[in-house]
Amino acid sequence: MTSGPELWIILGVVVLLFGSSQLPKLARSLGEASNEFKKGVKDGANESDDSAKDE
Repeated sequence: MTSGPELWIILGVVVLLFGSSQLPKLARSLGEASNEFKKGVKDGANESDDSAKDE
C-alpha cells in the first residue's frame, strides 16, 4: 500500500495532468467504471454457479 506522502504526490500529479476542473468528471468516470466492473464480476460468478448446477 502507499503511504501518506506518496498519495499526496500522486494527487498532485493527477491535478497537474487533468486540471482541477476535470477532477470531478474523472472521479465520476472512475466510480462508474468501478461499479460496472463489480457488476460484471458478480454476474460472471452467478453464471459460473448456474453452469455448475446444470452439470
